[in-house]
Amino acid sequence: MVGLGQMALNSAPVFGGVLFAVAAGQFRSPNYRGLLKEDMDLLDRLPPEATARRAELQRTIDARIDDLIVATDRNLLLRKAAASYRGNWRDVVLLLCALLFTFVWWEINHSRDNWLVTFILLILLSIVTAVYALRGILRAAGAFVRRQHG
Repeated sequence: MVGLGQMALNSAPVFGGVLFAVAAGQFRSPNYRGLLKEDMDLLDRLPPEATARRAELQRTIDARIDDLIVATDRNLLLRKAAASYRGNWRDVVLLLCALLFTFVWWEINHSRDNWLVTFILLILLSIVTAVYALRGILRAAGAFVRRQHG
């Protein structure tokens, strides 16, 4: 049996990937509203006789406002799509791929340093995808039953 220290060392790439995913989820985009406020403040501070600069700065402010509106609308559509997701055939395909990869990993030499950690991770991934696939199948079956009786 592999020692606990060796198992922790071998699981470092897996946990590094998890930490990278968490860090990517924590990444924040620039504060566009704050930048717009600063630009508008700069526009107010420019002398009235600097008409060319004022016009160019106003043009960039208008472009940022338009981009902010488009991004807000796009984010709203993405949130609605994510909230309305009910599962579909791709969940079943993902489950089959996760199971297949787990079976393939079982055939790999068990003496590899990271074999156990990866195998446990694959089992957990298979369970998660099975939950999503089952949820989608149950919802589809429920909708089918409602259509038949309705």
